[in-house]
Amino acid sequence: MKPKSVLLFALASLVIGMPGAAAADRKGDQQTAREQMKSGKVMSLRQIEARVLPRMRGMEYLGPEYDSGAQVYRLKFIDKNRVRFVDVDARSGRVLRQR
Repeated sequence: MKPKSVLLFALASLVIGMPGAAAADRKGDQQTAREQMKSGKVMSLRQIEARVLPRMRGMEYLGPEYDSGAQVYRLKFIDKNRVRFVDVDARSGRVLRQR
């Protein structure tokens, strides 16, 4: 193999492996969220959604993400072709940031 071919193969392997790693991170965060909720450290996603969704009338809810390290839910919405994010403290349910 020529050096360029080896480099291209290595880059392709890296790119192909990335989605799997991201999915594994999300699964890890989901599992951590469940464990933290069961132990009473954080609120459930349903409790968070019950607080936030009524405030976002007229917007389409796209779904959540969870950052287990920061213990923050990020809820995604779309409003007139613009994506909006609402970051919520998973411990208190307090909205931290909306953009």
